[in-house]
Amino acid sequence: MRREATGTETGASADLRNAGGRNIIEIIRMTRAALRKSDRKVADIVLHDPQRILKATVGETATLAQVSQPTVLRFATAIGCKGFRDFKIRLAQSLALGTPATHSVLLGTDEPETVAEKIFDYTMTSLDWARSHLDKAALLKAIDLLAKARTIEFFGFGASGIVARDAQQKFPLFGVPCGAQLDSHQQIMVASMMKEGDVAFVISNTGTTRSIMEIARIARENGAALICLTGSDSPLASCCDVALIVETLENTNMYTPTISRIAALVVIDVLSTSVAMRRPVEDQARIHNMKRQLSDMRKDQPT
Repeated sequence: MRREATGTETGASADLRNAGGRNIIEIIRMTRAALRKSDRKVADIVLHDPQRILKATVGETATLAQVSQPTVLRFATAIGCKGFRDFKIRLAQSLALGTPATHSVLLGTDEPETVAEKIFDYTMTSLDWARSHLDKAALLKAIDLLAKARTIEFFGFGASGIVARDAQQKFPLFGVPCGAQLDSHQQIMVASMMKEGDVAFVISNTGTTRSIMEIARIARENGAALICLTGSDSPLASCCDVALIVETLENTNMYTPTISRIAALVVIDVLSTSVAMRRPVEDQARIHNMKRQLSDMRKDQPT
C-alpha cells in the first residue's frame, strides 16, 4: 500500500521509498505527480520516447523537454539516480526488459489505434517484468504440491475470482478434483472441510483482503497446504507454504488495463501445463481424447 509522506518528506521521496526494485521507467511513472512542474516535463519526455532519451545528452534532453540543463540533472536526482549517467544506465536496463511502459502517458486525444498500441506495449512489458521477477524455486514447490494434491480448492474475489474459475476449469482435466467457490459463505464452508492432502490455492493481487486471509487460516488449521498467488510480498504471502509473487507494473490510473489478472492467468497456465506433463501416459491420452471430442462438436473443417 502507498503510504502518505510525513513531515518534510516529499511525495516523490515517499514513492521512491516504496518503489523497491522497480525499474526506472516505473519509478518515473510512480513519482511523476509529486515532481516539480519543470521536472515533470522531463519525466513526460522520457515516458513518451525513452529510446530517444537513451541516446540524448543532457543538453539534448533539456531541449526536448524545453527546460534548462540543471533541471534535467535535478530530475535525475529526484527519481533516485546518482546523476544523469546513472539515470541513462538504469534506463537502458529498463528498456532491456522489453517494450517501454508508455501506457501511463495515454492522452485523452489518442486515437483508438494509438490506444491499442500503447496498451499492447504496456501489457507485454509488464508480463516481461513479471516473468523476470517470478521465483522459480517457489514455482517448482507449487507444482510439486499441486501434482500430489488429493483435491485442490481455488479461492478469490472479483478479478481474482475470475482467475480462480480459470484454474478450476483446467485442473480437473488432469485427474485432480478441484473447485472454485466465489461466494464467501461457500468458501468458508469448503475451507472448513479441507484436510491433510488437500491444497488451498488462494488468489489476491493485494494480498490484504481480510476474507481471503481468513479462508487461508481456516484451511491451514484443518491441515491443508497453502499456495497463494499475489502481487507483492504481502501479509497473505507470509502465511502460506508457497507464495507465488507475480509482480506487475500495475497502477490505479483509470486508463490502466488489468495487467495483474493477465499475468496471473499466465501463471495458472504454467502451473496447469506443468502438472499435466507429470501425469501418467494414460491420463495424457484421456486429455487428447477429450480434446478430439470437443473438436468433433465444432463445425466441420475442410480436409
